Amino acid sequence: MENFTKTNRRDFLKLASTVTGGLFIGFYWSGCDSPKMKVLTNEEVLSKVLDFNAYLSISPDGDVVIYSPNPELGQNIKTSFPMIVAEELDADWKKVRVLQAPLDNEKYDRQLTGGSGAMPHSWERLRKAGATAKYLLVAAAAQKLNVDPGELTTQNGEIFHNGKKKFHYGEVVSEAAQMTAPEDVKLKDVKDFTLIGTPVKNVENKAMFTGQPIYGLDIYREGMVNAMIQRPPFGMKIKSVDDSAARSVAGVTDVVVFKNNVAVIGDSTWPLIKAKRQLRIEYEPDGAVESSFDHDRIFKELMASKSAQVMRKDGDVETAFKNAAQIVTAEYQCPFLSHSPMEPQNFFAHVKGDQVELIGPTQTPDRARMETAQLLGIPKENITVDITRLGGGFGRRLRADFVVEAAELSKILDKPVKVTWSREDDMTGGAYRPAVRYQFSAALDNQGNMIGYKLRGVGINAGNTTRENNFPSGAIDNLLIENLEHKSPITTNAWRAPITNFLAYAEQSFLDEVALAAKKDPVKMRLDLLERAKKNPVGEIHYDIDRMIGVIETAADKSNWGKNKDVMQGFSVYFSHRSYVAQVADIVMDIGQPVLKKITAATDCGIVVHPTGADHQVRGGIVDGMGHAMFTNMTFENGLPKQRNFDTYRLIRMKEVPEVEVHYVDSGYDPTGLGEPALPPTGGAIANAIYAATGRRLRSQPFIEQKEFSDIRLQIRRT
Repeated sequence: MENFTKTNRRDFLKLASTVTGGLFIGFYWSGCDSPKMKVLTNEEVLSKVLDFNAYLSISPDGDVVIYSPNPELGQNIKTSFPMIVAEELDADWKKVRVLQAPLDNEKYDRQLTGGSGAMPHSWERLRKAGATAKYLLVAAAAQKLNVDPGELTTQNGEIFHNGKKKFHYGEVVSEAAQMTAPEDVKLKDVKDFTLIGTPVKNVENKAMFTGQPIYGLDIYREGMVNAMIQRPPFGMKIKSVDDSAARSVAGVTDVVVFKNNVAVIGDSTWPLIKAKRQLRIEYEPDGAVESSFDHDRIFKELMASKSAQVMRKDGDVETAFKNAAQIVTAEYQCPFLSHSPMEPQNFFAHVKGDQVELIGPTQTPDRARMETAQLLGIPKENITVDITRLGGGFGRRLRADFVVEAAELSKILDKPVKVTWSREDDMTGGAYRPAVRYQFSAALDNQGNMIGYKLRGVGINAGNTTRENNFPSGAIDNLLIENLEHKSPITTNAWRAPITNFLAYAEQSFLDEVALAAKKDPVKMRLDLLERAKKNPVGEIHYDIDRMIGVIETAADKSNWGKNKDVMQGFSVYFSHRSYVAQVADIVMDIGQPVLKKITAATDCGIVVHPTGADHQVRGGIVDGMGHAMFTNMTFENGLPKQRNFDTYRLIRMKEVPEVEVHYVDSGYDPTGLGEPALPPTGGAIANAIYAATGRRLRSQPFIEQKEFSDIRLQIRRT
């Protein structure tokens, strides 16, 4: 068990720069054969490191420490961010160490992980951080040599004059630190990149292989107590609590009722799990919620409602449908889903008067601090937040409910507390992907051209269920997009690729239905619509037409779209989180049964900083999109989910993943998001391929629970 020792930010940065391993400063390992850390005095620290900006420090021996400010939950940002700094710095990557920076709003802007926005937000900032440090180092070297800085070049952490090495960075670091940084610096030309775009190993590979990264579940402090919490069903409140049996469990030291929760306190989690099962809690309705869980009735009522919010309207939709030669209609529906990260929610808190220390896995450390400050009524400046590595998140850790639980219990108990959720807690604790139903209509003229388009989205705690400015908006003369929402006690939250994770499947499947009715090739129909939007745009265009065309054409080309007579294919394309992804799913028939053999993906995410990480993100998004489209569901009874663990909440298995082929389109743009964009198109590509192979149209997820799918027995086979 690891111990997270206290350091303030200044000491953290300084200590970090002195440790050769550099990855886990502030930790020690308790095993007898574990590495030990030498504790340096302030004088020793100050003699070894100089900070050039918030993002990096360089020591006199030339070692470079780069700080990754955003939380790492598996998207490789802890590798790709430092790569950008090191590229502009011309650092020797072998001498670079990477550290997770703690929360510091003064030094870092947008210090969170979510919405696939970290890379596009930080791209220029990170480049300037590295370029500024290099400018100062070169200026210091020029001063020492009494030459013009323009006569010097840099490479691999060294400075050259007339082709001859003069200094490594550490030899001029003291002088450079005394200089004034310029307000603006010149950045490299993309063609001169030597590190960005190369398959650099993840900086934590060795540590991960040997089990060293610290997750929230690893946190331990002397004097700390553990807590697990029984939360109420949705729409219910506590009427009475009998905790006598729970208190009798060995290892349980206390039971605390706070707000609408019951917490069991003890030395370790196993007694707490047993004690929770011994709690006898009686609940009663917290208002008129009896009908809030009849989702089918709610959807039907809202679909028929005349009070929808108009999100976008172009042209004369009513006349277009009145004069249509053919009208195509369909409804698509998706269920609630749990985020189900590998590491359930947990957090450590120690409230000491008006000071609070928080440690754990969070995608939004500032939100954790702000909500804790609001709860306890203390200044946010009195709260520190240290970020551990996250064992997955997918949007669930954007919230801070599990953080304030720990803070509140620490305040009540006057002790450091670590709150841990079990897997059942995680699945029943809310913040799900919203359940949504979509109703589509398309009006076609005599030539099969789409002259009208309508979309009505109805969501349960979903907010805006549409992306009203996404394709095909702007490509159809007469268009109406509406939204309705039902408020439910069931709590919802952003779930990987919010809204688009299902909307893309519904839209892309419906467009295939339209192509079939119009007797058009699905890919050509989409390209024709995009060309129409390019030549005669209708209203505002909020997506890049050429980038979308680029991924469509690449995916069609790389998958041999329509050219293999024995392969049935399904197509899908979507724009989300600033990036464009097109996918083609291949199905072959084997003794009368469909076999999903391959998914080909074409991605335009701008400059690919870290190819290995990018490849993992695309493949991971496809696997995630496929698994949840095909298998996963969450249903409710009396305010409680029926699915409580992975025995009933079906996730995709390794053997069910087909071959995935990944291609990138170089559009010349700066990097855009990649943590989420590959997920939305996957369900549509597979569903459209299933239709092409079997004639069965799947309009609801998960596929395995649809009667249209029950006798297909789709197989997955890797080539």
